[in-house]
Amino acid sequence: MSLDQYLQQVSSLQAAVWPAHAPREPHYPLGLKPLPEYLKHWAQVRGSQVAIEFYGYSLTWAELDQLADRCAALLQELGVQPGERVAVYMPNCPQLHIAFYGILRAGAIYVPISPLAKGLELSYQLQDCGAQTLIGFDQLLPLVQQVQAATAVRTLLATSLSELRTAQPSIQLPDLLLAPKVTDAGYIDLLPALAACQAPPPELKLRLEDFAALNYTGGTTGLPKGCVHSHGDMLYTCASFVPVAMPLTPHATLLNFLPEFWIAGENSGLLFPVFSGCRLVLLARWDALAFIQAIAHYQVSHCGLLIDSAAEVLEHPQVHDYDLRSLKATGGISFIKKLNRDYRRRWFELTGTTLFEFSFGMTETHTCDTFTAGLQQDDFDLSSAPTFVGLPVPGTEFKVCDFASGALLPLGAEGELCVRSPSLLHGYWQRPEESAQALRDGWLHTGDLGQITEQGFIRYLGRRKEMLKVNGMSVFPSEIEALLGQHPDVLACAVIGQADAQRGQAPVAFIVLKAHAQSAAANLEAWCRSAMASYKVPQIRLVQSLPMTATGKVKKNELEELL
Repeated sequence: MSLDQYLQQVSSLQAAVWPAHAPREPHYPLGLKPLPEYLKHWAQVRGSQVAIEFYGYSLTWAELDQLADRCAALLQELGVQPGERVAVYMPNCPQLHIAFYGILRAGAIYVPISPLAKGLELSYQLQDCGAQTLIGFDQLLPLVQQVQAATAVRTLLATSLSELRTAQPSIQLPDLLLAPKVTDAGYIDLLPALAACQAPPPELKLRLEDFAALNYTGGTTGLPKGCVHSHGDMLYTCASFVPVAMPLTPHATLLNFLPEFWIAGENSGLLFPVFSGCRLVLLARWDALAFIQAIAHYQVSHCGLLIDSAAEVLEHPQVHDYDLRSLKATGGISFIKKLNRDYRRRWFELTGTTLFEFSFGMTETHTCDTFTAGLQQDDFDLSSAPTFVGLPVPGTEFKVCDFASGALLPLGAEGELCVRSPSLLHGYWQRPEESAQALRDGWLHTGDLGQITEQGFIRYLGRRKEMLKVNGMSVFPSEIEALLGQHPDVLACAVIGQADAQRGQAPVAFIVLKAHAQSAAANLEAWCRSAMASYKVPQIRLVQSLPMTATGKVKKNELEELL
């Protein structure tokens, strides 16, 4: 079968199961133009309406647009050239949004750095991207100054979240807004500098093919790589995902707490609201009480959250003090805790919305590659094989190939998951060999195990190097993790392999139990024997916590050290 025939077969199968509500093509409400122009449009037609709510501080569309222009002008005054990388090192805050759109309007390339990064991590990313300008949170300046001499950074701009603290906050404040402003002659104070800037914004005509961001991979092993993304990648991500997974209109109110340095947070916080013209309620960080209060106070209609966060909300002692039924759609992300029927039932009882899995994606593809919204009838998504991630968003295609030969594999076979998407990275920054290895004939070879089922649905089975061979049988840690996530006493789990003299390898599950759970390792192992094939049954190791990356992934290399 040729590739064209294969893709046509897959497309026909997917058309037969496509949710009725979901459009089949990407939708561009304001046309094919970079998102900074979308921002300009909303400033013109909704200028006095609030664009961002931040603990009682409000920023209108006109103000956000003007400050982005001033930021672009300031960067130009400071010598930032089109194509130059500008690092941003701060938590979620309106200043990050101003910096993001200011950098893009200056024709520069936005480089987000995790505010949790320290020392070698920070130095490595700054050296790798070659940024000469950094815009950061003032509390993080000492960390920058410790490594600055080893980097190309020469200009520091900083800002304090306390500057936005209002006399009467609308919801509970995080400690980040309570930290006093740092006074230091070694940096430019961002907000006063913007207020004083009288220069006109750069007269640049941004093109969709222009590079816009270096988003660094957040893998659990190895050094992160910068994924080069364009304005077109950002726009397509919005146009393909928002209509099928989280339909937003200018009348919607979207809440985001996901870290915006992270590609999923960039999408939900920085891109989706400007694409759709909706109001954004922004939290600096996750806090269950602030989340609950924000939904009730701002009448939030749409949000996405980790299943871990949903579980915390459901257990919060004050959750019933607030009305959360303004919610119209709630997407979930399963990392450590997995979406199951119990969470879905309880979330529906609390909010009146059906909690659904958002999507599968990678930093390399701008992360919104599939959707499951509309596949929840009779819990179809949860009843499907573990690691079900739904259907590809409009315009994105998947294939499954043999790792060694690259040959197409039949539907139902397990092999390398490959994806072709208009938001595919344009290469790894300064890594031509790795780029050529991953990008072949317009397809990203993910190195991940996957399957396209005989109905056309996508399953993500995990990293190939994590696949175990137990008595010659393939065992996928992600599948065991998904099954264990259905156990009522399991709070979080991670599965790795261990050498075994008789079986070759044996799965080992590190499990964190819910508070007050009574299950012992032997009970959990017995449950596994009733829930999965005998060769998949893992050894059980009960632990207090799992080692995590800044983006919420388990550091499985550290679990290997425990073995």
